[in-house]
Amino acid sequence: MILGAIEAGGTKFVCGIGKEDGTVIERTSFPTTTPEETMAQVFSFFADKGVEAIGAGFFGPIDPVKGSPTYGSITTTPKPHWSNFNVVKALEERFNVPIGFDTDVNGAALGEHTWGAAQGLNSCLYITIGTGVGAGAVVDGKLIHGLSHPEMGHIIVRRHPDDKYEGTCPYHSDCLEGLAAGPSLGRRWGVAGAELTPDHPAWEMEAYYLAQALMNYVLILSPERIVMGGGVMKQQQLFPLIHKKLQEMLAGYVSHPSLNQDIAQFIVPPQLGDNAGLCGALALAKLAVDEASK
Repeated sequence: MILGAIEAGGTKFVCGIGKEDGTVIERTSFPTTTPEETMAQVFSFFADKGVEAIGAGFFGPIDPVKGSPTYGSITTTPKPHWSNFNVVKALEERFNVPIGFDTDVNGAALGEHTWGAAQGLNSCLYITIGTGVGAGAVVDGKLIHGLSHPEMGHIIVRRHPDDKYEGTCPYHSDCLEGLAAGPSLGRRWGVAGAELTPDHPAWEMEAYYLAQALMNYVLILSPERIVMGGGVMKQQQLFPLIHKKLQEMLAGYVSHPSLNQDIAQFIVPPQLGDNAGLCGALALAKLAVDEASK
């Protein structure tokens, strides 16, 4: 079975085709402009590929709740021109195949659960720290939805005692995304995070914010594994800092081997690497096929 995949970010779209085992056969990318221009390139890419389903992992917020009047739409995004654009409707009008639709991070969580770092587990959480901060979760083998989808990048965290930076989030200023996303690092320290040395105090502060977030997720969702991706997490020195700070913050309240001696296997980088998002979209396509056959 040939599956189509769309990893839709605010800066660029990545489209690909792949197999049911998560193997990516072909991929392309192009800038995210207007819905008309961008979706025209999506349609052109898939036109002759013979895909049997398409999975779309999109920047949000979106409406992923089937049966909702606005299902398949991007909702209150700050990305110009995309608010209220119905992605699923546009794809269904062009391709007569099952369409899987969710957030990019929910897709990545499903991809890592299906083929990656959380394969074989009952639950996991995937969090990306890059231009923004977002997270998706699989519980009992299923993605979490409710009123809408989780927005775990916008939780409130305690401010670091040495941090005077006001935060970058246009909605909440100093939420997790406002204090820990890539742009926050650059504006707080005056240079891009990639240019900071591994021993720069920026990383201790970054780990302080991210460990707080992980503590909340551990206490509320109790995932069996946390996968941390995105451009900021390419700084490998962050992982041991986050491990140590999370243990300090939990203070022994939740006692489990995964949080004590095995924490380096509990909080891990994506096994699918830079393909996490695209493989996540393939997993959404596979899920759409499974649901259509019921």
